Amino acid sequence: MRNALKELNLNIVDMEDESATLDGEDVLFTGREFFVGISTRTNQRGAEILADTFKDYAVSMVPVQNGQRLKSFCSMAGPGLVAIGSSEHAQKCLKVVQQMSDHRYDKLTVPDDAAANCVYMNLPGKGHVLLHCAQEEYPESAKVFEKLKDHLLIPISNAEKLKASGALTRCSVLIHKRTEI
Repeated sequence: MRNALKELNLNIVDMEDESATLDGEDVLFTGREFFVGISTRTNQRGAEILADTFKDYAVSMVPVQNGQRLKSFCSMAGPGLVAIGSSEHAQKCLKVVQQMSDHRYDKLTVPDDAAANCVYMNLPGKGHVLLHCAQEEYPESAKVFEKLKDHLLIPISNAEKLKASGALTRCSVLIHKRTEI
């Protein structure tokens, strides 16, 4: 990964504090601010280093329980639109996010927490594109995503990735890089 990022001339920041931990599945960037899940894989020091790295953005910490990561039940489904699971824990975390933010996010509540893990992209020529859970895995949640009429919806099967503790956002690295013509 490091070599690929270097080839793209992207800035790489190393966390040199060995006590710091930061798992990408605990980092939610809304386009306006960062929310960092404090979990078994991410600690306060890791969140502080993220805040030091991205000084132009607010960074807020959200406690996450039960061995989960923030994106286990929460991700961005569009500009200002948070996909959130319906469990009590997911809803409590959303309340924390809402209390910490000056911005009001719209929410898209799906019945299955794992289905809230989706990947949003705004692609030239395509507009709003959303990779989301397949209907075979989470039929009720897939119906909720289908209500997003202004999105190009791409259902993705996540069954094999879940066997290895993977999720859509965990298997994705989105890079905004303009091509030079």
